[in-house]
Amino acid sequence: MTKAHIVGWAHSPFGKLPEPDTEALMQGVVQEALCHAGVEHKDIDGIFVGVYNNGFSAQDFQAALVGMGDERFAHTPATRYENACATGSATLHGALDFIESGRGKIALVVGAEKMSATPTAEVGNILLSASYHREEANIAGGFAGVFGKIAERYFQTYGDRSQELAMIAAKNHANGVFNPYAQMRKDIGVDFCATVSDRNPIVAGPLRRTDCSLISDGAAALIVADAETASHLKRAIAFRARTQANDLMALSRRDVLAFRGAAMAWQKALASAELDIMDLSLVETHDCFTIAELLEYEAMGLAPKGEGYRVVQEGLTQKDGALPINPSGGLKSKGHPIGATGVSMHVMAAMQLMGEADQMQIPNASLAGVFNMGGAAVANYVSILERVK
Repeated sequence: MTKAHIVGWAHSPFGKLPEPDTEALMQGVVQEALCHAGVEHKDIDGIFVGVYNNGFSAQDFQAALVGMGDERFAHTPATRYENACATGSATLHGALDFIESGRGKIALVVGAEKMSATPTAEVGNILLSASYHREEANIAGGFAGVFGKIAERYFQTYGDRSQELAMIAAKNHANGVFNPYAQMRKDIGVDFCATVSDRNPIVAGPLRRTDCSLISDGAAALIVADAETASHLKRAIAFRARTQANDLMALSRRDVLAFRGAAMAWQKALASAELDIMDLSLVETHDCFTIAELLEYEAMGLAPKGEGYRVVQEGLTQKDGALPINPSGGLKSKGHPIGATGVSMHVMAAMQLMGEADQMQIPNASLAGVFNMGGAAVANYVSILERVK
């Protein structure tokens, strides 16, 4: 068990928000996180900021914006991280390394993104910067096109699984109804998700609109502390394991259906924690597209390659199933403001372990997994969390 602990958090609503920029979004969660942890500005030894940006805003140098939003942080060391859609987890890992190296006792982690002010077509192109531009810059449909090609390959290899993808979407939307932070709190049902219509058109390859996560604004924050400091605070969530594994960026140079980096990250995390996947109480996983969640079932060891559909058909991952996956509604319902996503996923898992998830709560949750990935399973992060106080 590592010695860094999550001791507090905050989460904005996700969606099309009135805040004009990431500075305002971050400012909105920082004070709440401090209060939730029971610490003050002067206690923070380092600030770790996750914002993808890459064209969403002309303002960069995002680490300095926390001090702009609250001048009490003007002289606190602050560093910005970016690792595509895994930016939030990369930022958290940076803070954990800072604490575990002994350089500080308490750190603030904050992730944010302002996406809705950018035209939809531009959003797709900005997100395509998380692919290998030399080969993939002209894929139709932007970043959705990348996963559209992955879904096409999967269907060609293992059969049409459109129905199972619709079941994943419907599951996550049904769960999101009970998440007060979720962008789309509506149970839209399997039939709607499975049917191509004016309201649910094809976006890329076989992927329909309901197979794709939302364009979102939002922010989330975590306070992390060393074990000694955490022992004097109200809450403490420990990392039973945390791992990162990468894979080649170019789709042409790997088996895109294997999600090998994701599988490696899960294997390392479960081995380090001395657990089996079914020992977990729940998992928050990166469902940027429903085909991603299906492939992640296989990567985490719930089904052999090509048989993730069985997990869906058997109801294993439903909220009342043997291993609830995305009880928060996932990226599909909760939203996916890139820099905030990994931080948000850890907040959702920590809430479950503290019994503070209200209507999202999984009874007797004791171990939670988090999987956050950047690009098409290029940068892969797994955390296994447990409550220690």
